[in-house]
Amino acid sequence: MSKKATLAPEKTFWQKSRLYVLIILLGALYVWSFEGLQFDLAKSLDSLDEAGRIVAGVFQPNIPFLFEEEGVLEKMRESLYIALLGTTIAAIIAVPFGFLAARNMSKKLRFVSTVGKRILNVIRTLPELIVAILFIVVVGPSPFAGVLAIGFHSIGMIGKLYSEAIENMEEGTQEALVAVGANRLQTLWFAVIPQVLPEFLSYALYKFEINVRAAAVLGMVGAGGIGTPLLFSLMGHTWENVGSILLVLVPTVILIDFISGSIRKRLV
Repeated sequence: MSKKATLAPEKTFWQKSRLYVLIILLGALYVWSFEGLQFDLAKSLDSLDEAGRIVAGVFQPNIPFLFEEEGVLEKMRESLYIALLGTTIAAIIAVPFGFLAARNMSKKLRFVSTVGKRILNVIRTLPELIVAILFIVVVGPSPFAGVLAIGFHSIGMIGKLYSEAIENMEEGTQEALVAVGANRLQTLWFAVIPQVLPEFLSYALYKFEINVRAAAVLGMVGAGGIGTPLLFSLMGHTWENVGSILLVLVPTVILIDFISGSIRKRLV
């Protein structure tokens, strides 16, 4: 008995042409974006000499600037404790927000997790620089404003990661404790916290890595840290001082990333 070959249905005109239409639309989008840059080739070529002077200055760092009072090393230390304190504050405050936003923690009241997620979304949407400026207006230009800005902004991201860790946990242990008569607090303490704590610590460390970089930028608006001398050096075109700052900032960030990554691998 011979099998009849099944013919594939003929493609419509749209099915045949949609790939080409998508390519044309994407190309038009890039052309429109490029035109919005107001790129001037002649001006860019004229600025090559200035770019060369900047690079030459950066690669000739002003070593004495590292050790001056209110110099690079002291400001780098300030950036580190701004990032550390801000992350610690956020990691603690984000715990209740994480439980609030987790769907499996409020199965009977779905709107609770929805409200929690919306709160975290709003916090996460606010740019760090805007938050920093607001706190500078409230408490004045100081490292304390940087700590508050990083702490507030980090709650949104860390809380979201916490809620996802809670939602993805195994619920067998929790159900077993409920079956033997454990109350909600006992269930949280003995079944939920031991499961999610390693991930909580891992996410907090990951956010600390990001906040070290953020602290360097926030200093440019008066929130303390190494961003302050960096801003003054850029405004004064003292590229040797910029080189000194990068000489400390870049290895510090790389070292923190390496140490934090090693710790996080052991936690999860």
